[in-house]
Amino acid sequence: MIFASRALLPEGWAENVRITVADGQITGVAVGAAAQAGDVQVSALLPALANLHSHAFQRAMAGMTEHRIAGRDSFWTWRDLMYRFLDRLTPEQMQAIAALVFMEMQEAGYASVGEFHYVHHQPGGAVYADIAELSGRIFAAADLTGIGLTHLPVLYTYGGAGEQALAAGQLRFGNDVDRFARLVEAARAGAKALPSDTKVGIAPHSLRATNPADLARALPIAQGNPVHIHVAEQPKEVADISAWLGARPVEWLLANTPIGADWCAIHATHMTADETERLAKSGAVAGLCPITEANLGDGPFNGPGWLAANGAFGIGSDSNVRISLTEELRTLEYSQRLRDIARNVMVVGEGSVGAAIYLGAAKGGAQALGRKSGAIAVGMLADLTAIDLSHPALCALRNDQILDGLAFAASDAVVTDLWSAGRHQVRGGRHIQRDQIIAGWRVAVQGLLDAL
Repeated sequence: MIFASRALLPEGWAENVRITVADGQITGVAVGAAAQAGDVQVSALLPALANLHSHAFQRAMAGMTEHRIAGRDSFWTWRDLMYRFLDRLTPEQMQAIAALVFMEMQEAGYASVGEFHYVHHQPGGAVYADIAELSGRIFAAADLTGIGLTHLPVLYTYGGAGEQALAAGQLRFGNDVDRFARLVEAARAGAKALPSDTKVGIAPHSLRATNPADLARALPIAQGNPVHIHVAEQPKEVADISAWLGARPVEWLLANTPIGADWCAIHATHMTADETERLAKSGAVAGLCPITEANLGDGPFNGPGWLAANGAFGIGSDSNVRISLTEELRTLEYSQRLRDIARNVMVVGEGSVGAAIYLGAAKGGAQALGRKSGAIAVGMLADLTAIDLSHPALCALRNDQILDGLAFAASDAVVTDLWSAGRHQVRGGRHIQRDQIIAGWRVAVQGLLDAL
């Protein structure tokens, strides 16, 4: 039982709300109730967001790639550094890093994560005895942290547009479609040991890392689970795909795949107005990662065009250079303001921008991960975040300003409690396994530094 002095329900803010949770789901919502002995009492309760796009291992690189090299740094020079870093990672280190990442996500207010997992093999490309060894390490991290997991094994067959061979740094990713199918099957078998809200979808990495025939063969492997794909992140990617396939990436996907509500188009940054409208109307979720997109110099998403077409969106932490739900939300809006030289952009018509981006991300993130969450209502998963309304960043605000304060004035320190499908993993602002996870992280990164 959870008693909230205030709770954000689908119909708006309500006072003195008592939530009943059983088997990971919300089974009762009583408004105007009284707290009872044994209730977990919180200041304000929100539907928790899903972090729809993460590469957990990249968290260990944070701070290592901000030194300018000769020439002009870009996404592509960053990627080369990432490949070299990957050559050192062991399965044990990957597990410890993922545990830290998932813990930090929960402490920031995320109840679930879409782990876009493309490191499958040993350095050099040899397959582990268990083909899903590294997926199993992600599962172990999810089990320790209790985060809701949508695992997304990645199909990565080619090193670049036009079926280029995999380069040295990419060999740990590589699978043809047949071996990829075996890997997904093994991952799904391993995921059965996790809670029932766990899902295993698929992620064709990008059009540049596959080809049309392989993509067509791979899509049925999803079996109704989410399909995520990187699209149009960089102008060079758009140019390379256009030269190879005769169409821009989003244009090609719309014409040649059954893209729809079970798809998540990661980044979708460099789209024409027509592509923006048509992709939004397909029902696919735009997977936006504003902090990483800023860090890598990707460019801003076309928010106004997307919203005008009633497009769904969610947010993710991608490279995990900085895991912060509040900063992700404000960076999304601020990127639009900087481009348009305007204020209050990510809202249709009039109203609270904070509410528009928070509730939009709650709904779109849940859709992208295939989770029945994103609202505090009977029958939904108990993915819940509690925030402290007495915090200086929030204490002066009316109900209709709380989400604006959260998105633009607060830090993640306002998060007091977090439930992932009813699992109460953050209490008093700390993850219940924090000490163990931090100790494992320190050992892992020291070993990694020694190897480097």
